[in-house]
Amino acid sequence: MSDRNIVPKALLGILLILLCIGIGLRMMRTAVQEPKVSAVTTPEPTPEPTPEPTPEVHTAKLFMAGDGLLHGAVYKDAYRRGNGTYVFDEMMEGIEPIVRNYDLRYYNQESILGGTELGLMTYPLFNSPQEFGDTMVRLGFNLVSLANNHSLDVGETGIQRSMEYWRKQPGVVTAGTYTSFEEQAEIPVHEINGITYTFLSYTYGCNGLLPPAGKEYLVNIYPGHEEEMLEKVREADRISDVVMIAMHWGIEYSFEPSAEQRQLAQELAEAGADIIIGSHPHVIQPVERIGNAVCFYSFGNMISAQLETQNLTGLIAGLTITKTTDHGNTEITISDIHTDLIYTYYANHINFRLYPYDELNDSILPGYQEYYKRYMDIVTGGDETIQIGGMR
Repeated sequence: MSDRNIVPKALLGILLILLCIGIGLRMMRTAVQEPKVSAVTTPEPTPEPTPEPTPEVHTAKLFMAGDGLLHGAVYKDAYRRGNGTYVFDEMMEGIEPIVRNYDLRYYNQESILGGTELGLMTYPLFNSPQEFGDTMVRLGFNLVSLANNHSLDVGETGIQRSMEYWRKQPGVVTAGTYTSFEEQAEIPVHEINGITYTFLSYTYGCNGLLPPAGKEYLVNIYPGHEEEMLEKVREADRISDVVMIAMHWGIEYSFEPSAEQRQLAQELAEAGADIIIGSHPHVIQPVERIGNAVCFYSFGNMISAQLETQNLTGLIAGLTITKTTDHGNTEITISDIHTDLIYTYYANHINFRLYPYDELNDSILPGYQEYYKRYMDIVTGGDETIQIGGMR
């Protein structure tokens, strides 16, 4: 055998050996390959349920009292106490602890506050010192009705002076007398604690006095204008959460509402009035629910120099207005209606002072407990759900 043939054969053998080794290694790598790991999918967390929106609730508390009727004896006593000026604070301070618990505080300014420059006057035509208004503002009264049968006692000038005074009192809302047709036609919307409200005021007349021709805007007189009044209430109901209307109506010294009072109250409630506040009889009358509205037919006098216990006893009342908004729907409720009595004490035409009945004794008003029961029976006679006391 030739040496030349030996070498190629040796190389061929080596190549075959290497090839076999490579194939073996490849098979071994395949055999020991790591097993496949299945991918684990993490589940998405379950979303928390969206909480139901909480109803939005707003509340405001309203206090109401009757007529500020300043006979000459009242303002003369204030002058005596003021040593050269008119100071009413001491005679009115008895209701301050009650009034301060409320957001809105209403009364009827029966005798116009034309001020001393016009000359003070007493019955049958009244003009009173504006210092009485100062005291009421200091006590926190911020809703004042000005439409009543004495609004024109000092004519157009008296109303102008009155309006000039009240416009200078920040935060005080008045209604019932005006200085232009434009002002009278407005339906102002006010706000307290997130609750919007409109306050209106009307009278049955002005003791036969009429505004000058072309100046009928001076005072809101409802006879012959009932539909206009009701339409204003309807419009106020559309733009405000709460509609309050002060009505000077009824029969003097009658404890019972007249047929006209009851009819108008029903029509006002149907038109959208929520709170109807009555005055003029100078004695108290019942409080009644009319549908969703509440009607105080007459508060009687807050302060005066009249003679009889029935005229010196006045109603005070408080209530809570609640506005609840839930899923876009708004509901207004009038609740927690409390009533009580106050008494104007004086002796020999001096030392006038208001007393809540629960501060009276027989030396101030003999038989006061009997009077209290008699008058509160009148107040609650039309609705047993009206609460007595609990206003402090």
